Amino acid sequence: MTRRELTGEMADGGSLSTKVYHRIRENILLRKYKAGEELRETAIAKELGVSRTPVREAIRQLELEGLVTVVPNKGAYAEVITAQDVEDIYRMRARLEGLCARMACSRITKEQLDEMEEVLMLSKFHEKKGNLDQLVELDNRFHEILFQACQSKMLMHQLTNLHQYVTSVRKASLSMEKRAQKSTIEHENIMKAIQEQDEDRADELATRHILNTIQNIRDSKIEERLDESTDSV
Repeated sequence: MTRRELTGEMADGGSLSTKVYHRIRENILLRKYKAGEELRETAIAKELGVSRTPVREAIRQLELEGLVTVVPNKGAYAEVITAQDVEDIYRMRARLEGLCARMACSRITKEQLDEMEEVLMLSKFHEKKGNLDQLVELDNRFHEILFQACQSKMLMHQLTNLHQYVTSVRKASLSMEKRAQKSTIEHENIMKAIQEQDEDRADELATRHILNTIQNIRDSKIEERLDESTDSV
């Protein structure tokens, strides 16, 4: 991404430092940096076409998130999401997403419900075509709508962060046989419970949806591959 692209994004809101932070964070979560790889301010600044100042600020913020370790007088080093982190994240999401669905029952708008239905129709279409990238995007969008529908800024912020932490794992999980189809069915059932304003059922289904993902990750041994890639560094 060039400075022109970054500054262009600023027109949509947010400072240059914020954009740089999100770019570095995304690269860490997508495992574009290896565990323990040094994040050199000069190299990153050159790559992004910015000065070192926003890079330094981004690294400081990522240290607070636990995604970067800063060693005084040495440098900043990338941390990666481990298998244990993945399971912990999904367990937290299961509790929070159930609450989110419960709250959405009385707060979701007609426009959000309409978009959910559209996302589900497109998901079924791309399942038949075997279009994984589109399915991942649609999965993301379904959860984004759900997070927004709870009408709670704090809850939406927490769920969005947890959702982003496991980006690469979610794609691997959806690529497993039948998981994408099952996920769409689970999404549809969650939506129906919300439409019917059945808070208990919406909570239960949304919680179960995330717990099913944990089981799918275990069955497909995605976590083991994560730890192997970390240990090989």
